[in-house]
Amino acid sequence: MIEETETQTALVSLSDAAAEKVRELLDQEGSPELGLRVFVAGGGCSGLQYGMTLDEAQEGDEVVTLKGVRVLIDEMSAQYIMGSEIDYVDSLMGAGFTVNNPMAVSTCGCGHSFKTANDGGQARSCGCGH
Repeated sequence: MIEETETQTALVSLSDAAAEKVRELLDQEGSPELGLRVFVAGGGCSGLQYGMTLDEAQEGDEVVTLKGVRVLIDEMSAQYIMGSEIDYVDSLMGAGFTVNNPMAVSTCGCGHSFKTANDGGQARSCGCGH
């Protein structure tokens, strides 16, 4: 059974802009079972990269409701993004979701790749040319 909670102290947080954009995307999909899946995968120029998609909850997911948005996080990803804030930025440089992760000791200029202290140490350049 998938356990869902409404909480003030969540695994992650959503900015108002991110919540608004996700609600807009979910409304376009028209499926009440969907939520925002936030995950971490190997790869990117710093070793780990963020991913987001609209998805249904799976067995083992942490499911929290933040500002009216269901956020889905798998167990492996949760350890890397605990305490992070998901934001949506619309600027002259482009629009998109960003993750402000307090556990990242280095990030890449692309904004999608990061390294934690448990993954090898100290902050350094990402080497991707950014």
